[in-house]
Amino acid sequence: MLKWITLAPLIGAIINGLFGKRLGEKVVGAIACLSVAASASMAFGSFFRLTSKAPDADGVRRITEHFFTWISVGSFQADFAYLLDPLSGIYILFITGVGLLIHIYATGYMHGDPGYYRFFAYLNLFMFMMLTLVLGDNLLLLFVGWEGVGLCSYLLIGFFIKWDVAGDAAKKAFIVNRIGDFGFMIATFLVFTTFGTISFVTKTIGGHEVASFLAQAASPTVLIGSTTAIALLLFVGATGKSAQIPLFVWLPDAMAGPTPVSALIHAATMVTAGVYLTARCSAVVVKSPTAMVVIAVIGAATAMFAATIGLAQNDIKKVLAYSTVSQLGYMFLACGVGAFIAGIFHVMTHAFFKALLFLGAGSVIHGAHEEQDIRKMGGLRKYMPFTFGTMLVGWLAISGFPLLSGFFSKDEILWRTWSTEALPTVFGFPLSKILWGIAALTALLTAVYMTRMMVMTFFGEERFGKAHNDHGHASHGHDDHGHGHGKPHESGWLMVGPLVVLAVLSLVGGWVGWPAALGGANHFEHFLEPAIAHVQPHGEVAHATPTGEGHGAIRAVGQTIAEPAEAPATKAEEHHDTSTELGLTALSVVLGLLGIGIGFAVFGKKPLTKMPKLLEDKYNVDELYDEVVVHPIETLSREGLWKIVDVKIIDGFVNGAARLFGSISGILRYTQTGFARNYAAVILVGAIAIIGYFSYIALR
Repeated sequence: MLKWITLAPLIGAIINGLFGKRLGEKVVGAIACLSVAASASMAFGSFFRLTSKAPDADGVRRITEHFFTWISVGSFQADFAYLLDPLSGIYILFITGVGLLIHIYATGYMHGDPGYYRFFAYLNLFMFMMLTLVLGDNLLLLFVGWEGVGLCSYLLIGFFIKWDVAGDAAKKAFIVNRIGDFGFMIATFLVFTTFGTISFVTKTIGGHEVASFLAQAASPTVLIGSTTAIALLLFVGATGKSAQIPLFVWLPDAMAGPTPVSALIHAATMVTAGVYLTARCSAVVVKSPTAMVVIAVIGAATAMFAATIGLAQNDIKKVLAYSTVSQLGYMFLACGVGAFIAGIFHVMTHAFFKALLFLGAGSVIHGAHEEQDIRKMGGLRKYMPFTFGTMLVGWLAISGFPLLSGFFSKDEILWRTWSTEALPTVFGFPLSKILWGIAALTALLTAVYMTRMMVMTFFGEERFGKAHNDHGHASHGHDDHGHGHGKPHESGWLMVGPLVVLAVLSLVGGWVGWPAALGGANHFEHFLEPAIAHVQPHGEVAHATPTGEGHGAIRAVGQTIAEPAEAPATKAEEHHDTSTELGLTALSVVLGLLGIGIGFAVFGKKPLTKMPKLLEDKYNVDELYDEVVVHPIETLSREGLWKIVDVKIIDGFVNGAARLFGSISGILRYTQTGFARNYAAVILVGAIAIIGYFSYIALR
């Protein structure tokens, strides 16, 4: 069944891509949505089959499907095979579930667009690639999906092909991601040279059983240097795909694509791929204290950095874009402190409330006649009650309002960051406490800038009467949708319906991870735990040596549960001081409410409060990239590669060869007189020369 989960949207993409132009909008939309609905129903069926399956010997529930051996060269083998375990099981649920809601929404949002069939063909293809990414049972097949979502994002971000900004944004996303992909590829090579396999599961290769590289990574004989290099290179790949410092610059520009694309990329698919890769390879990551520190610091820095920029953005989609970058930083912070499950938990809840916020923003833009500048809105809740009501839930969820989905997952990350023993001390002060402080301040800022966005959009005086269509979107095709300019209006049910479902998920979606400190059982953690490696306190991992002598073992995916694997950190977590966790939870609630209060206090009466120019200009990072990266490359390309290599060397060689043969032919053409007597004379001279030559040889 796993193959049909991925093939269903691929079939939809092929039908719509080849025949969609002649099928009409209703048929195209039905094919696209039904193919994803079929995929979603099979994903849920497979997930429940997984939950009822007995665990393997290592304690992990798995369902595998092998289709064929893709590459087999010497000891290297890469299969085209799928793996469903708790980690990929969680992912396929929200990819297909949230993806289906986005498809339904898009049938209303893209109504009237001349590229309707092309849009849904791309969207279905995107789903196929993302599902291949999370279900692949080895790094190479995962990389196929990894590159596939990169290609689809390029097609979808640049969907409005007549709009230069969209084209530039698509190219930027494609190129920046190639930098990260290079790190991923080198990491894959290193995994094979280190472990002799790139598979996530144990396989028989050449008649011998070869343990997965994740299981081998748990061995104390594995060199720390190798795992550090692999973990850091994988993280380079993750920074590109999941928009972390310094490769985050493509994601805000990706807003040039249609809003459903933004929702799909930001919430349920592409940007979460880096977190998935890090969690999938957690057995390798936890072996490297250096890599964990790097991941945690980059994650926390990205979260804070993006949150400060989000404070001053006026484009409703740009606010959400920087919010995504910031929330992804939270997820990597969780991975860096060894709380991979908390990171995945935030991926899931983020899929609910961020999809809701993006689709709500799309509804606002649609109802406000393509206006995206929140300075030209205000008072829209009267005109868009359903959009306002549903976005209200998403806003409170991301702000950490108690009992909503974002509250549980963000609070879990904050607590795990505070309590982790995986990080070192800095100048005698625990790094974990420093990063917790950054994350807590980021939570406050998140509540502030999200409140600012909601206040400027839905509350206060109506400013849309002064709106001008000067944001450069008039030419991207939406004006062809048939809605005229005038007062804002609510969207149709095809768009509002998915918002309502996502609002419900944003309300209750976090309850599966209700923590024990608040009287819950945290089913999410218990379900996912066997598939994720545990981290040891900082310093103990580094004692492992190539001879196998070292402190304790790290229990990784694929290790036999009979081995002494329970890490001291796990025991400590079970007996941690609940009062400390409850105190931090209370503080987290206070920060969220305080941020909302600050947002209302500052922007409630003066929504157009001028923000610091440095933040409005996004710290001039794009300009810095232009000066340091783009312009030098352009200059090198123009002055070096074009004018010297291309024009003088390549063209010079080709043109020189042409001139040489032209000169030769110019001389030879004098031999072509058109007179038979001249040709006969030449033949005669040639015959005499040949006869003379052989006569000379014979007489010598």
